[in-house]
Amino acid sequence: MKSFEQVERIERFCNYFNEWTVVKDEEILKNYGEDPWNREISRYISKSIIVLDKPPGPSSHQVAYWVKQLLGVQKAGHGGTLES
Repeated sequence: MKSFEQVERIERFCNYFNEWTVVKDEEILKNYGEDPWNREISRYISKSIIVLDKPPGPSSHQVAYWVKQLLGVQKAGHGGTLES
């Protein structure tokens, strides 16, 4: 699926419509990576950054532990402080 088609699907789902002008849709070169729309979810989980709005109460360390448990990964941490 082309990236612009994905944007249109999201807009239809949200009932938000915007006029877009596509100058050029990308071409995926197999020698230089893979199509992000067809990646396995495990690849995203293993190489991702999660933006999280931590609620008051649990520590940053606790939240990182919960993320590890929820995603079933061995490593997770936080950059900077999650405290407000």
